[in-house]
Amino acid sequence: MNPFKIIKYPCGTEKAIRLMDSENKLVFYVDQKSKKSEIKKAIEEAYNVKIVKVCTMITTQGTKKAYVKLAPEDLAIDLATKLGMM
Repeated sequence: MNPFKIIKYPCGTEKAIRLMDSENKLVFYVDQKSKKSEIKKAIEEAYNVKIVKVCTMITTQGTKKAYVKLAPEDLAIDLATKLGMM
């Protein structure tokens, strides 16, 4: 299965950047029908990082956001730099 069918793109808002620094979290827009376990597996597979927790939210625009907490050994800032967010 292609992980990029689940992961659409990362979110680069001010709040997302703040979460990177303070809580080691990244925010992604994902497919609305995807489950937390599928999101976790797709991000771990695509970016070779360890994920501790996934929280999801449906926005008022009808899109789905995933707040992904990375393991302490994987820094969110490093992955954001690889993705071109920083």
